[in-house]
Amino acid sequence: MRIISGKYKGRILDGFNLNGTRPTMDRVKESIFAMIQTKLKNSVCLDLFAGSGALGLEALSNGASKCYFVDYNSQAINTISKNCAKLDVQAEKVILHQHFEQALDSFRQQNITFDLIFLDPPYQAHLIQSCLEKIQKNQLLKENGLIICEYETEIFDCAYTCIKEKKYGSKNIRIYQFDKS
Repeated sequence: MRIISGKYKGRILDGFNLNGTRPTMDRVKESIFAMIQTKLKNSVCLDLFAGSGALGLEALSNGASKCYFVDYNSQAINTISKNCAKLDVQAEKVILHQHFEQALDSFRQQNITFDLIFLDPPYQAHLIQSCLEKIQKNQLLKENGLIICEYETEIFDCAYTCIKEKKYGSKNIRIYQFDKS
């Protein structure tokens, strides 16, 4: 597993065999970042269910100004910390060892909003619908912000506009945009 583009391109990340996670494959990650490239510069990102932190680190590599990494798994939190240290990512990151609901409520209380939110929960848990509802309820997505969902078979919908949908073998990517109009 590696960073595929930007200032950290080619750097190897830990966490490929991280228990309880399934890394986003390079070709899928490359496609995702091609679809969102115009939104990356100076963005504030949330990598929810971060695992190794690969999606958030890819965003930072491509010009995001800050990324919040959230995971409930202690091993994932340690891996994210190691990967951030490897890339010398300091001020641009916040690592939170929290349950996703606790983190989303905390962001609301702190008035933190995001330009990009990566949702890649464990496929069998079917958590995307509840995440989308909580993100909307807590008003965590900035206007014109994007939510990038990676899933296998989950059925979900939300009030945001679906602007892209792609299938890569058994993996699906759906990108939602928040448009106030």
